[in-house]
Amino acid sequence: MKIENFENYVVLADDHNNLKEFASFLEFQIIKKFKGQNVVIDLTDYHALELEELLYFLKTSNIHRKTKQSFVLVTATLDPDTIPRELIVVPTLQEAGDIIEMEEIERDLGF
Repeated sequence: MKIENFENYVVLADDHNNLKEFASFLEFQIIKKFKGQNVVIDLTDYHALELEELLYFLKTSNIHRKTKQSFVLVTATLDPDTIPRELIVVPTLQEAGDIIEMEEIERDLGF
């Protein structure tokens, strides 16, 4: 797993080219290593991503977001209208950072 730290979030990316295994691995790592941090999952290396593959991250996203932290997936391969509202998916890493900033402001304001 590739890890890149930023001021208010961490970017995680798969380095084994096995999305299902990466999602399963993250399910445990997010809770242990990244608790209390905003997390961005960089899926830009996957150029032919299917919706069912994106759903591998749904459970981890729900668990992490319950802790009042952001969980954002980055991919531009899917039609945004097909993605469930429970997942936050953006096409670029820049937009992921913007989403996290907006969510932090909302949390600070009590939303």
